Amino acid sequence: MDTPIGTDSPLPAEWLMKRNCSLSPRQALLVYALLCTATLGIAILFTFQGAWMVLAFALVEAAAVGAALLHYCRHALDHERVLLEDGCLLVERADGLRRHAVRLDPSHARVSLADAGMRTLVQIEARGVRVEIGRFLTPSARLDLVRALRRALRGASLLYPGPGRSL
Repeated sequence: MDTPIGTDSPLPAEWLMKRNCSLSPRQALLVYALLCTATLGIAILFTFQGAWMVLAFALVEAAAVGAALLHYCRHALDHERVLLEDGCLLVERADGLRRHAVRLDPSHARVSLADAGMRTLVQIEARGVRVEIGRFLTPSARLDLVRALRRALRGASLLYPGPGRSL
């Protein structure tokens, strides 16, 4: 979990949680190009020697590795982002090609974590809308996120009491 941006003032605050990936999509494409060049180069040499089946298997291998890397690249940039601004708590999720954003009222938001188990996600709920985040965090980092969000929301409710309420 990246640390909140804008820590010198209570608002805006941002938390960005990204998938832990070894290669960026550009690096994966480069690795795939090098792998295909080597594999198909060797297969073409065998084809010229009369072993044409080597080329067929090399093409099948390149297609299979390409499909796996395509799936990897689609999810390499997955992330979750929580942004606390003036009177708005924005929760964004990117999962492959899908993007999902939910706006919540920070003065009514509750942050909870059922337990510290491996599969338990952080829940943010406000006015009947519930969002679960923290898929890319360890259990201890989820607990840290809950504490940081609660601290930030406490400050947000003091600074922005909401419509119809005064300080």
